[in-house]
Amino acid sequence: MDFWENIPRVLPKGTKAVIDGSTWQWPAIFNWLQEKGNVTTHEMYRTFNCGVGLIIALPNEKAAQAVEILNKLGENAWQIGHIENSDAEQQVEIN
Repeated sequence: MDFWENIPRVLPKGTKAVIDGSTWQWPAIFNWLQEKGNVTTHEMYRTFNCGVGLIIALPNEKAAQAVEILNKLGENAWQIGHIENSDAEQQVEIN
């Protein structure tokens, strides 16, 4: 998954996804690749999924329920961010 290109495909114009990079821990292989390859964090998010296999965008008031249902079904789900209004050209912000 490419955070910078794939996420904007599902976002309405005038919005951006604000991703909190501290909501999950990268699998060790991604840390190793970044260190050994001297790869920037931006490039890691562009090239690799960094441990996030799927992103579901839905209304904020549905997020907790969706996470609960997915976890009950055996998936490892968590909320990684939110959508906010923005006129910026870049539709993804990772903090």
